[in-house]
Amino acid sequence: MRIVIAGGHGKIALELERLISARGDAATALVRNPAHFTDVWTAGAVPVHCDLEAADVAAVAEYLTGADAAVFAAGAGAGSGPERKETVDKAAAALFAAAAQRAGVRRFVQISSMGVDQADDPSVAPEFAVYLRAKGAAEEDLRARDLDWTILRPGALTDEPARGTVALGETVDRGSIPRADVAAVILALIDRPETVGRTLEVVGGDDPI
Repeated sequence: MRIVIAGGHGKIALELERLISARGDAATALVRNPAHFTDVWTAGAVPVHCDLEAADVAAVAEYLTGADAAVFAAGAGAGSGPERKETVDKAAAALFAAAAQRAGVRRFVQISSMGVDQADDPSVAPEFAVYLRAKGAAEEDLRARDLDWTILRPGALTDEPARGTVALGETVDRGSIPRADVAAVILALIDRPETVGRTLEVVGGDDPI
């Protein structure tokens, strides 16, 4: 299996690349900054230079051609302004999904966020509300596409070691989860066709991945 990952130098993406490589599959990582190529190679993936904020659908589709699955793991990141939430968390997600369609890659997993439906809650900080709205718009865009998609909404992300157990469902109680466990769940979802067309939340829990 060959899996193409958008946001290939992100923390979840690097964990996913290690898992893909460890089981003998291949990962292609779309990376905005060539200075990060070494980290991607070390994780066991093949890096390619692709800035999703500047690329067009045809160019991204070339990287996806022949792949078995696509994972959108990109994000503007903490400290980025509202503009990059729109150009990365929303627009780049739509671009990557459109490129997957053009390349004929049907299996598509998109990382979103818990709390997407709470963006208008007055208790939510304005900058986080912008992020949630962008993620929500990306979800709606993906649901409208003819792809075998699954949307994964993790809780608060940590850098703790993987536990190997989670709570996964359409609705789960809020909580945190190690990025390494999110990566393991993504790989498991790719392998499970019964998760196509579902939006799932995940936090740390007691169920083996």
